[in-house]
Amino acid sequence: MKQASMIVAAAFTTICAAGAQAQGSYPTRAVRVIVPFAPGGNVDLVARAVAQRLTQSLGQQVIVDNRPGASGLVGTHIVAKSAPDGYTLLAMANTFAVVPSLVSNPGYDPLKDFAGVSLTCLVPQVLVVNPALPVRSVKELIALAKTRPGEISYASAGTGGTGHMAAELFNRHVGLKMLHVPYKGNAQAIVDVISGQVTMMFDQVSTSAPHVKAGKLRGLAVTSRKRSPLFPDLPTIDEAGVPGFEDITFNGLVAPAGTPREILARLYAEVAKVVRIAELRNRFLDMGVELTASASPDDFTAYIKAEVVKKGRLAREAGIKME
Repeated sequence: MKQASMIVAAAFTTICAAGAQAQGSYPTRAVRVIVPFAPGGNVDLVARAVAQRLTQSLGQQVIVDNRPGASGLVGTHIVAKSAPDGYTLLAMANTFAVVPSLVSNPGYDPLKDFAGVSLTCLVPQVLVVNPALPVRSVKELIALAKTRPGEISYASAGTGGTGHMAAELFNRHVGLKMLHVPYKGNAQAIVDVISGQVTMMFDQVSTSAPHVKAGKLRGLAVTSRKRSPLFPDLPTIDEAGVPGFEDITFNGLVAPAGTPREILARLYAEVAKVVRIAELRNRFLDMGVELTASASPDDFTAYIKAEVVKKGRLAREAGIKME
């Protein structure tokens, strides 16, 4: 009996040692980063830039795999169901934390099914209006909208998207009611604000910047707590008279729940190095994107949890639901 116990103990020790060695030598093969959106957007561009540098630092290929569909659900489900071994990661954005509050059966829980690795970037939005609108500041916009309740319209790239959520958060901060005009994508939304079909919108600084500089749109303020390098002369909405307002787009990397902490720590350490590379940071700052890392994997998980709570409350209060 004693001999049998010794054999079992020895076998267990061997298995544990093998597991620790496997984690210590991670990665031993290619790592796949699922981007749940089409190529060309901020999530894709940042993921590809980070993946290229991780390939160099990890010594294995880090491959970006675009799996768009259903507001990011298709790609998110793939990662949620993947083995928690560090070889399949999800490049995610705000919608990852928001969608579960907007649909009846999202098929994943952002807190139970995933473990945070790190933030990768922050991207402010800019509040833009059609130049014919007789306002040149956030205070003037609020004053005008209060005299025309429900008449001032705002465009978004779709229900539950970043622009929609930012606008509803703004409405609740200042006590406004504006008309939401959702589109199937950002391009037509901007076109209709430029043409005057819709009054205003909250848009990514990178996509609105050329139109603002050309005079086709008028920028009033940015949604972050600090000013954007693309719009140094524009105040933040907080500075413009709405104290405490902030709504910033974030990107990050998450892994399936149960991924060993040692692997999460290794990935985090390498991502933190990548986002500090000056050439890379400056290239993205020129697009209005600030590369940044969390303080730790646990810190990023806490960040996601705070977003889930904040956006879930907003969705309930505003009655936002996706069909």
